[in-house]
Amino acid sequence: MDRRSFNIRHYAALAATVQHGSVSAAAKAIHLTQPALTQAIARLESDLECSLFERGPTGMTPTEPALLLAPRAEAAIAHVGSPRVTGTQMRAFLAVARAGSYAEAAANTGLSAASLHRAIADLSVALGQRLIDRRGRSIALTTQGQRRARGFGLAMAELRAGLDEVADWQGKAAGRIVIGAMPLSRARWLPAALAEFTRKRPQVDIAVIEGSYAELSGPLRDGEIDFMLGALREADPPDDLDQQPAFIDRPQLIMRPGHPLLVDGEKFESARLADYPWILPGRDTPLRHYWEDMMRRCGIEPPHVGIECGSVLTIRELLLAGDGLTLLSPDQLRVELESGVLASAPCPVEVQRAIGIITRRDWRPTRSQATMLELLREQAEAN
Repeated sequence: MDRRSFNIRHYAALAATVQHGSVSAAAKAIHLTQPALTQAIARLESDLECSLFERGPTGMTPTEPALLLAPRAEAAIAHVGSPRVTGTQMRAFLAVARAGSYAEAAANTGLSAASLHRAIADLSVALGQRLIDRRGRSIALTTQGQRRARGFGLAMAELRAGLDEVADWQGKAAGRIVIGAMPLSRARWLPAALAEFTRKRPQVDIAVIEGSYAELSGPLRDGEIDFMLGALREADPPDDLDQQPAFIDRPQLIMRPGHPLLVDGEKFESARLADYPWILPGRDTPLRHYWEDMMRRCGIEPPHVGIECGSVLTIRELLLAGDGLTLLSPDQLRVELESGVLASAPCPVEVQRAIGIITRRDWRPTRSQATMLELLREQAEAN
């Protein structure tokens, strides 16, 4: 089944029939003729290669696949927000919204720019809203367009999840999990869980999207990412996301071997921390806040940070090239520390941060996604 071209009417027919138990009542509820509703369900059954209902004199009894898919369909329809929207229009609008231009969207989808223009124009008319503003060769979403893009993305995510659950029931264990990985999670935690998951469910594809919290939180809210892994926002937790702590990380001071700070081993005066250049992530990151708090607890006003950088590879090379210092988890540079390429020292006052799993507050994982989450929790406890 082509997951890119969901027919919203088919899923509305399924959800209504499960809810009302008969073709006539379902057709009336969603303003379709009975033949059209019957045809929609038959097409969905053909695409899914399974029966969704047992037909009998008392009505339509949903099968297990229908019961798995119907709640996802209802949630998707709620996210779409209008019975006038078609799957083709959703796909076209999301492609342009995510690409930032009609030309790039056409290249990504294989559709012509003219087809995309037409679909989005029809969508705007159906909704009675202006969704896109043209700015030269690029586009910008209006406020209504931003809301619609998020709703459509979440609708597509629900339908994909529903299809994955049906495939799992059929014994196919197919599907795809998209994980947003912030830096620390990529060091040991996520790879260990992925290795175990691929042994348990080799048919399920995994996509790991790397980035910072700022880069990943938007795609998570839009349904492009299933869940995120990394440092939790403790000071100002988001209202629309759920944060689940997995383990506590204790960063250390990282530097080159033979650094002047290590002349006396791991013992040094805290005041000396201000004598060397610091290489740290941006000001709005938790690690930067922890560093500032550490310096102040040592009686030092945080000095100017000349290089702001979140790339561990770049930080490593900068540390080797001079007397710079950074604050990082030892797991992120485990190979370098164990081989002696870099050195570490405990912080003069303990620094710790919660690392965990971040999901949309109303997110319902599929069985494959739940298995992945359980493995992540097991790995966190083991370490």
